[in-house]
Amino acid sequence: MKLLQSIFIILVVFLFSTTVSAQYGNGGYNNGYGNNYGSNRRMNSGMDQSMSQQKPKEIPVEVTVAKIIERIKPELNLDELQAIAISNILTENIRTQGMLIKAEVSQDDKMANIKALSEATDRKIMELLNKEQKEKYTALNQEANSPKKSKKKKSE
Repeated sequence: MKLLQSIFIILVVFLFSTTVSAQYGNGGYNNGYGNNYGSNRRMNSGMDQSMSQQKPKEIPVEVTVAKIIERIKPELNLDELQAIAISNILTENIRTQGMLIKAEVSQDDKMANIKALSEATDRKIMELLNKEQKEKYTALNQEANSPKKSKKKKSE
């Protein structure tokens, strides 16, 4: 009777160990369901980590400045010298803003620094413009800073 009990216990232990190892791909079915499932899970978690570590591509400062100049040049009737000077000022501004945003200071300090930088940039740009261009530039800034009205108000 003891022989039968010991054979039964060995058989049960063997069956359970095979089932458990098959679920994790460490034996059992080898290249079957268990191995693919376990390795697939490991591969996905590795891919998730690599995807989360990638940063979105940053748009180069020069591209941003070129778009701004392209938009304001006809509106302000800028000549080439003014356009180049303003693009240099804007390039410096955007790079400085990037450094301010990445700085480890409080949100209020960041906002105050960015506001001061924006005012300084506006002063530098205004020095390059004539009277008519200054008025147009001021109007463009006010338009850009004012909140947009919703479509419902426009249709009424």
